[in-house]
Amino acid sequence: MMISQRHKDELNRAIAEYLSAHNYRQTFETFLKETDISADEFSQQSDKRNSGVLEKKWTTVVRLQKKIAELEQTVKKRDEELESVRQGGGLGGRSMALGEKRSPTEWIPRPPEKFTLTGHRSTVTRCVFHPIYSVLASCSEDATIKIWDYESGNFERTLKGHTDVVQDIAFDPSGKLLCSCSADMSLRLWDFNETYACIKTLQGHDHNVSSVCFTPSGDHVVSASRDRTIRIWETSTGYCVRTLNGHRDWVRQVRVYHDGTYMASCSNDQSVFVWQISTPMLSANSNLECKHFELRAHEHVVECVSWAPEASAAAVQEGAGLVDKKRNAGPFLCSGSRDKTIKLWDVSTLQCLMSLVGHHNWVRACVFHPGGRYLISVSDDKTLRVWDLRTKRNHKTLEAHTHFVTSVDMHKLGPFVCTASVDQSIKLWECR
Repeated sequence: MMISQRHKDELNRAIAEYLSAHNYRQTFETFLKETDISADEFSQQSDKRNSGVLEKKWTTVVRLQKKIAELEQTVKKRDEELESVRQGGGLGGRSMALGEKRSPTEWIPRPPEKFTLTGHRSTVTRCVFHPIYSVLASCSEDATIKIWDYESGNFERTLKGHTDVVQDIAFDPSGKLLCSCSADMSLRLWDFNETYACIKTLQGHDHNVSSVCFTPSGDHVVSASRDRTIRIWETSTGYCVRTLNGHRDWVRQVRVYHDGTYMASCSNDQSVFVWQISTPMLSANSNLECKHFELRAHEHVVECVSWAPEASAAAVQEGAGLVDKKRNAGPFLCSGSRDKTIKLWDVSTLQCLMSLVGHHNWVRACVFHPGGRYLISVSDDKTLRVWDLRTKRNHKTLEAHTHFVTSVDMHKLGPFVCTASVDQSIKLWECR
């Protein structure tokens, strides 16, 4: 390959500088003679700007080669996806015309993972995205909470305070507070705005606290426990304002509907409860009864519940065959169980609309896609599965981790999904 005389001179000087810097004296002197560079000329032209030029260019070439290899792999995967579409696989049962782009509302997680985050010393029990900042939080059986920058894949900090397994974590809607719950029977509120310090410890449960979430206003925290109760706490005072009884065994998870009118819980007693809540009911001196309805169809422990966003209504109704019926259906709720199924419920009628079957082990967590068309679930079969609610079919399966997958979350605004596992890692998946 031909290079200009100027580039040739620069290369010769860089080689001479490298030989001189590494004390290859004999080779250096011979090289100067053969390239007609005088020692005086070399010493005059050598300065800090030329120092290490050869090493820098070499490492740059290596980085570029690595990047090219990664891009070639990505192109190969895209070609395979495109070929499958050309052959009639399509997306969700329809073929896609060449060059047609998916809407962001239909972007789903695709392999390979963008980052694998490691640092926990035991099973990672939950991972959640911050509602505003480009960070996610994870908690673990190692009794810690870790914060990660999901754009760079960098670890940021560790929050310590619990003395046993941290079971669940949740951000308030403003992102200024983080709440955690633990097998040490306590909840902790952390300042996520400035100090990252624990500002309150909430105690009152008599056993392992397995789940926590905020109400939409952020004024209250709801927790579920192995003591069979659900408790509602004021975030400002840390006082427990209500204790709800009804489940006959360990309450595994609790989640509040986005408008604050309902709350769903699930349990080892194989049931899902839907609770009607209101702002007056949450005041400390309220005697208002909290009514609940029982949903029963699972044949094993119910591990998780998730409320469908309003954007999911059309897809759920189409999948359940409710499109032509003139009535207001919903809100809709899904539940995942150790019976390996996911069930979707219409809370207005308390009916099970559909069962999604495909996982080969316990379903551990599920979350609705903000676009409304898909549901994402993870399982002890080590997979992440994307379900098309309109067709009730498993749209895509990812071999997500090397061990049981314990948690999944999808960012409400950005194209990202995170998963956590017994393999002690968190993975970040990009959606496209």
